[in-house]
Amino acid sequence: MPRIHVCPLSQIAVTVNATGATHLVSLVKDGTPVERPASIPAARHLYLGIDDIVEPMDGMITPGEDHVRELLDFVGKWDRRQPLLIHCYAGISRSTAAAFISLCAVSPERAEIDIAWRLRDAAPFATPNALLVGLADRLLQREGRMASAIAAIGRGEAAFEGVPFGLGIDEGR
Repeated sequence: MPRIHVCPLSQIAVTVNATGATHLVSLVKDGTPVERPASIPAARHLYLGIDDIVEPMDGMITPGEDHVRELLDFVGKWDRRQPLLIHCYAGISRSTAAAFISLCAVSPERAEIDIAWRLRDAAPFATPNALLVGLADRLLQREGRMASAIAAIGRGEAAFEGVPFGLGIDEGR
């Protein structure tokens, strides 16, 4: 079964080795070095240099519609035969938002709230970036259901760094 995995920056190599991921999405502060495992070709690595913020702040890159379009385009080209790994610095906010967005994009028939609860069950610490989710909600024409689903699961448990986890595309809650 195709899976989307999520981890913090510090766990990329370990998670790729454990999961066999062949595609990588990095959502980190612009300029943050990301050591892409040799098993993942550059063409299968999307690097989005954005800060984990929900409104503009001086000196920071606010996630925007273009960033979400790049994510959706990348996920749309992913063949789903091998796992996809998504990470941010801590594996808590940007990456969990991107995983939720990706699952909504590849499973348009699934209810957003079901996907959100699957995320919460797999990662009690997940606190998806609301701006990324809101932008995707508009782009995917989900009429506010994605944003409402993330609001419904609430803020995750306090954590300095998340632990790697995976979500199957076709799994129910």
